[in-house]
Amino acid sequence: MTVTRGRAATNNRASQRFGLPDRELDGDWLDAEGAEIDRWGDELPPLATTITIETPRTILTRNQSPDLPFDRSVNAYRGCEHGCIYCYARPTHAYMDLSPGLDFETKLFAKPDAAALLEKELGKRGYVPSPIAMGTNTDPYQPIEKRFAITRSLLEVMERTGHPVTITTKNFGVTRDIDLLARLAARELVVVNISVTTLDHRLARAMEPRASTPKRRLEAIRLLAQADVPVNLFLSPLIPGLTDHEIERIVEAGAEAGARGASSILLRLPWEVAGLFEEWLEANVPDRAGRVMSLLRQSRDGKANDPRFGMRMIGDGPYAQMLRARFHAACKRHGLNRDRYALSVTHFRPPEGPQLSLF
Repeated sequence: MTVTRGRAATNNRASQRFGLPDRELDGDWLDAEGAEIDRWGDELPPLATTITIETPRTILTRNQSPDLPFDRSVNAYRGCEHGCIYCYARPTHAYMDLSPGLDFETKLFAKPDAAALLEKELGKRGYVPSPIAMGTNTDPYQPIEKRFAITRSLLEVMERTGHPVTITTKNFGVTRDIDLLARLAARELVVVNISVTTLDHRLARAMEPRASTPKRRLEAIRLLAQADVPVNLFLSPLIPGLTDHEIERIVEAGAEAGARGASSILLRLPWEVAGLFEEWLEANVPDRAGRVMSLLRQSRDGKANDPRFGMRMIGDGPYAQMLRARFHAACKRHGLNRDRYALSVTHFRPPEGPQLSLF
């Protein structure tokens, strides 16, 4: 296997799953859409990124998954240059006959018409507002957002229509939009989740090569909190045998930065992600590779991945239960065990169509 500087995946094998029925068998995809780099990623690593413009006909993705706190989402991009080796969205690149490995990190798709499409969908007769989740598939603030600003254009639609939105990111770039986020927050229309997987800079650099460093993510929490934007710590994924010893320190750091709540998801390795992650372990932490996979299988019904609703996010078995207990105890100790922040739908006003309003 080879290691490419600035990238996490160790191979670029194409997926062998060409049949859609086979993909649909995996419950993990029922909710899916068909050097230190602290900034936006101006310095490209040797393996360059390519961007293809995508022109979808719709932008809202619906799901009926019982263990997700949202029923609709928007993804401005396909693929993610952050390159997180554990990313459960990697297999979506197989739908386009691209590799979930290096292709997912380097062959990206942008949707510049996303805001116009969203405005059109929000204006449909009978539309009922409910929080739209951003960052459920790929990060809305990955480096190419600096160039395209699609995420900001989507947030501008949310502001104009008074529509609630949630954001999940691991990029300090979210602070660019603090002005807009603060205005949304003043009307209870936004919550931001900042993902912090480890406080170990070296580990983060290898595991999430083009995401903001842990220090910068905590700084993003601090700046958002200072602007009165509700911000939560998202300790995900929690990786047994690799990052689980940091649970208490990460929760404490998030609380000190100003997070108002916290949540966590146990590592998920659907489809090709399992092989990619195991190869990454052998290349980067060979002394811990066996233990990590053993503990994960103990928490996943003996498998690398358990797609069962209710279990896929939290895991099962004594080790997974112990991790949950530690996380909840740490949250209670630092005041992050609060109820989920409720967003308002009372401000929603459908966008006007091409015909001007009479009033």
